[in-house]
Order: sequence, then C-alpha cells, then structure tokens
Amino acid sequence: MKSSLADILKSRWFAIVVHAGLWILLVLAIMGFSGNLPSFNDTDSSFSAPQSPIPVAGLEQLSSPAAWPKLAENTNNLNPFSTKHFFPPQVAPPPAPTTRKFEVTYQGYYQSENGPLQTMLKLGTNFIIAPVGSRMLSNLFVANATMQFLTLTNTSAKTNVLPLNTPREVEVPIQ
Repeated sequence: MKSSLADILKSRWFAIVVHAGLWILLVLAIMGFSGNLPSFNDTDSSFSAPQSPIPVAGLEQLSSPAAWPKLAENTNNLNPFSTKHFFPPQVAPPPAPTTRKFEVTYQGYYQSENGPLQTMLKLGTNFIIAPVGSRMLSNLFVANATMQFLTLTNTSAKTNVLPLNTPREVEVPIQ
C-alpha cells in the first residue's frame, strides 16, 4: 500500500496538476477574486426583546424565604444528627494526692573525730549526706544509723527501716 501512494506522488501528471493549481490560485489572487464582506451597520431595532421558551418567572418564588416552611419555635426536640454516645461519661477528677513516694537507698555512714554520724543516702538519682537527727526531706527525719540499717521517722511517728544498699520506696506526706 505504501508503494502505490509513493508511486502516485512521484508521477509526472500529479506534479503537473499541482503546478497548474498553484498558477490558478496566483491569478485569482492578483485579480482580486475574493468576494464581498457582509455589511454590518448600527441600526435601531424596532423589534421587542426575544421571548425565552423557559418560564423563569415562577422560579423566583421557589427560592424566596416566604416559600420555606415555618418551623416551630423553641421546641424541646433533640437534634437527630447529634448524639452523646461517643462522649466519655463525666467523671470527677481524682482528689489531689496527700502523699508522695520516693525511692531511697541507704549507702552507709561515716563519722569524723568529734562530729555526729553522717549518713549517705541516694534519693532517686541524687546523693544526700545528712547527720543523724536532721531533716532529710520535708517531713522525714534520720532517726538512727547502724552498719546494716537506717531508721527514718516523720512527725506522725511512722518509722521506716532501710537495709544497706537496698532501694526502698518511702511515702512522705505532702505539706
């Protein structure tokens, strides 16, 4: 199929027809054989506006607020589009804690020549050195220290005995 189209385009008579057509177009262009344009003039129209085949006058009444239904005012009806199903129940917040817990480890004690016993305590990640009889925390005092145990007490006479190098949780009242 490609060879037959190529043969037509290469033929001598096709070249003569195209050449003659181009000469005819050139002669027509020189002679001004283009035709006339239609004349468009500004004139007053005596005709009325065209009528629309769609009656739109009735559409204005459809969207006016007067056509909307009147809703009953101040009804106690629930909104059908909202629900309280997915809200968690209202729970009172827990009361503020009255005590606080600390992890205390008794590390031992030392004593200088004429000084009191100095206890070494690890409170969480901090190290504290407190003499026997002094305040260790807000309401917790060092009562006694031995080679194996440390005794802590508070103002309400509650005692805690801590063994050496053993972390223990001590509960202290909050002031």
